Amino acid sequence: MRGLRKLSTLTLCLTSVALATAASAQDKRLFFEGDMVRSNQPGQAGPFCVLANQFKRKEAVAWRIRVLDSTGQQMDDKGLKSVVVELSDGQKLTTKFGPHPPRGTATDHFWSVQWVVPADYPTGSLVYKVVATDTQGRSQTWEPFKRGPTQLTVIAGDPEPAKQ
Repeated sequence: MRGLRKLSTLTLCLTSVALATAASAQDKRLFFEGDMVRSNQPGQAGPFCVLANQFKRKEAVAWRIRVLDSTGQQMDDKGLKSVVVELSDGQKLTTKFGPHPPRGTATDHFWSVQWVVPADYPTGSLVYKVVATDTQGRSQTWEPFKRGPTQLTVIAGDPEPAKQ
């Protein structure tokens, strides 16, 4: 009976350690919030900083990303080593954490990067994902829905010029 009690206690202790380890691992999860907007481009008409997923060649796409830890706290450049947008064509766009708008009175802080669609870029859907890496080198990936109409889409045409 005594041996059985010791075995039960040992089993309980090991189970507690396993649960604590699993809970600790879950605490390392990252959560993503974000969007894509048309970004300001010299000589082009706005509106800018509005949600969009269709972009003409020579227009600028901006990703705005917030990364949260398991407690819901925003992670900045002190908690994350990098946040990278990876395009399906192999390009990797490194974001920067900072105030927005970057000039004037900031109303928010988040990760962002701008990409100008090349003039000869093929039209169609462009798949992307966001990879956040913490200071310990652990990475977490977020991908948008895999439906074509919701992906970043390059469309034919020229951007509307700014009015003089």
